[in-house]
Amino acid sequence: MDQDFASLSLEQKVGQLLYIGLPGPELDREARALVEYVQPGGIIIFARNVASPEQLRSLLDQIREMLPVAPLFGIDQEGGLVDRLRKIATPMPPARVIRQKGSLAGARTLGRVTGEILRLLGFNMNFAPVLSIMTEERDVLANGLYSRSFGRSPGEVLGYAMTYLRALQGTGCLGCVKHFPGLGAGEVDSHEEMPVIPLSHDDLIAHDLAPYIELFTREDRLVHAVMVGHGCYPNISVRQGVVSGPLIPASINPEIINGLLRTELGFDELVITDDLEMGAVAKHYEIEDAAVRAINAGEDMLLICARPDLIKRGRDALMQAVRSGRISQERLTESLRRIADFKALVQPPLPFDPERFRQLSDEIAALNRQLDYTYGGKI
Repeated sequence: MDQDFASLSLEQKVGQLLYIGLPGPELDREARALVEYVQPGGIIIFARNVASPEQLRSLLDQIREMLPVAPLFGIDQEGGLVDRLRKIATPMPPARVIRQKGSLAGARTLGRVTGEILRLLGFNMNFAPVLSIMTEERDVLANGLYSRSFGRSPGEVLGYAMTYLRALQGTGCLGCVKHFPGLGAGEVDSHEEMPVIPLSHDDLIAHDLAPYIELFTREDRLVHAVMVGHGCYPNISVRQGVVSGPLIPASINPEIINGLLRTELGFDELVITDDLEMGAVAKHYEIEDAAVRAINAGEDMLLICARPDLIKRGRDALMQAVRSGRISQERLTESLRRIADFKALVQPPLPFDPERFRQLSDEIAALNRQLDYTYGGKI
């Protein structure tokens, strides 16, 4: 384990497991108190935290100075509907438009420009790309993934996502593939309800998991982080080969994380939950139970994105579970090793350059023209 981690107090070690959101655009008294209390391993930024490029960079710099171990700074910057920066940069195109135009060059440009913009703003991580496969049959499903998928087949998704990821990480910004093991067949949006995905183990391996398997086995090791979604897969039980019984979201299910992702697919790098405040989890589990279950299932970091009270409750539950032995020291040490290994890959932020930021925003505008894409929502 990294020397920085070995010298941390137990409270600071538990803090490393948490990837948290902040209430607003400033490091005010409430936000500062939250960061000081949790000492999180990561901070995720949403549109509510964004006012201007200079403000956002200042916010991240201030947080960085507060913490004993440099945090991960992440954001969901996919493009299209999932674009946290559209108030301060030209709205980015979604994956679907790039695929419809057959533009691998567009995927490469989007990855490169996104990565450099994020580095200028002080980020070191982007929660992208989405690896879900949206066939024509799945397009009618109300799962929120219609515009966020790079393709209709495993090969299509792999080609575009790999091109995007290589370009993103070529700038020094780390990606995170999502939402394992695939939400494309879900009939509801996990922000609201738990999608029940009735695919068999073999179906998943042959189709939805195929891009993950290919990326995990490549010699260039493009993938260093995986986000696990909140879908429920009742027909999968890696250990028993039978229906699992109670509906347990993948994000807190040891059979999906320790079984399928870690053991069967051999992924031993950073694994992060999707936001534990989403309806798929929150309607079925208290935050305390979800947080402890997630770590014991094999997750390394927990996203708790909005409410300071829930973030603190999640942190306190982890502390209590470690002290009581419900989370073992071995389990904690294992996750801290993976977090340290991931953080060892992180590049320091680029010097903030407002002129370069404007140039990159103009590059997005040019890409949108090439793709005949116009963002139709509100800024």
